[in-house]
Amino acid sequence: MNLHRTRNAKIVATLGPASSEPDMMRRLFLAGVDVFRLNFSHGNADDHRARIAALRELERETARPIGILADLQGPKLRVGVFADGPVQLAAGQMFRLDLDAAPGSPQRVRMPHPEIFAVLTPGSELLLDDGRLRLAVERCGADFAETSVLVGGKLSANKGVNVPGLVLPLTALTAKDRSDLDFALAHGVDWIALSFVQRPEDIHEARAIIGDKAAIMSKLEKPAAIARLDEIVAASDAVMVARGDLGVEMPAERVPAIQKRIVRICRDMGKPVIVATQMLESMVDSPVPTRAEASDVATAIYDGADAVMLSAESASGKYPLEAVSMMNRIVEQVEADPAYRQVINASHPPERQADVADAVCSAMRCAVSMLHAVAIVCYTRSGHTSLRAARERPECPVLSLTPIVSTARRLAVVWGIHSVQIDGVTDVNEMTAVACEVARREGFAQSGQIIVAIAGMPFGRAGTTNVIRIATV
Repeated sequence: MNLHRTRNAKIVATLGPASSEPDMMRRLFLAGVDVFRLNFSHGNADDHRARIAALRELERETARPIGILADLQGPKLRVGVFADGPVQLAAGQMFRLDLDAAPGSPQRVRMPHPEIFAVLTPGSELLLDDGRLRLAVERCGADFAETSVLVGGKLSANKGVNVPGLVLPLTALTAKDRSDLDFALAHGVDWIALSFVQRPEDIHEARAIIGDKAAIMSKLEKPAAIARLDEIVAASDAVMVARGDLGVEMPAERVPAIQKRIVRICRDMGKPVIVATQMLESMVDSPVPTRAEASDVATAIYDGADAVMLSAESASGKYPLEAVSMMNRIVEQVEADPAYRQVINASHPPERQADVADAVCSAMRCAVSMLHAVAIVCYTRSGHTSLRAARERPECPVLSLTPIVSTARRLAVVWGIHSVQIDGVTDVNEMTAVACEVARREGFAQSGQIIVAIAGMPFGRAGTTNVIRIATV
């Protein structure tokens, strides 16, 4: 099947009850999904196993690499249960959190997380139920916190707890995450999304387990991560801007600027970045989005994000296919806007300690613009060459040729990349001939048009981008 997108930014969609049938997955893929997300906060091993098998069958049917992202749950901090159902907390009242296993009351409840008590100090704030309730710590110890209610409301069992501004002494990988990670790696997923990242050491811990079996996508959802943003981006293979959780622990008005900062740093470092959460949220129940949601997606594309993501819209909503189609149309419309290219060019990142690969890709970008080339062809084993080319945000698509299927799948999330698995090449002449043939076959070029090919010599060695070749098809 000769299938390639008419846009550069990619679409990630979450699978769930509304989208788990193979026929629906196929329809979503044809409508525009490039990477499918498995949310390990929901579903069981059998559910995920069946979805992975269906996606790999779809990959064989369409002859197109499909990326699979396994999103680990991470630590979930919650209060305990109440003896008589939900309680109503009033502003100004005192409320105790402790380790006592007894059911809660309007005066107290269990919070089974000694790690939180370990870092609390008088004046610390606790957010409950996605920030709907706000408590201020008056007194605290190793197993309790006496708080005053700043913002009250109804509190029911097992609601989440957030501790803004504090680094918790918790690993990003729980026992459940480690089990899910073993499952995901055994079933050949391409990306691991790491939740609850607070520091680069969290990524190093995961890397020691994952090795090169999958790439690591760090979810930025904690203010502590923003404080060490450059280090975390550098340690990651990609980044997800998880705006829902991020917006709980810091004022909502700060999130847009932080989103732009994250996208800018990722572009500077050449790391793929996904903007996620509530992008078309109203389409969970409606066949059309709000105008504000359409503008939100468009903003991420104008900023140069590699991908935008659907969560509940495709996993459990009433209109998963319509949500994907809508997101696809928004992206296409933005990229067709003449102002889009002006914005992308104006925001081109400066070189950071440029190496040979950066120099080659910078020359490639200039050659494409001057010669009006219709495609860039990259030869890559590790994906490094294609990533460096995508960082430049060139004016034409990047056709990424690789003999490694896992590389092709991982690149499915990267801006502008169209991956094709091929046999290896041995010299520059063969490289040029294959580049022209594949560009024509995949529908990117016609006879007489110009392509720009880049690769590394000696062929077959990762990370050696040092050759640029201009050819006429």
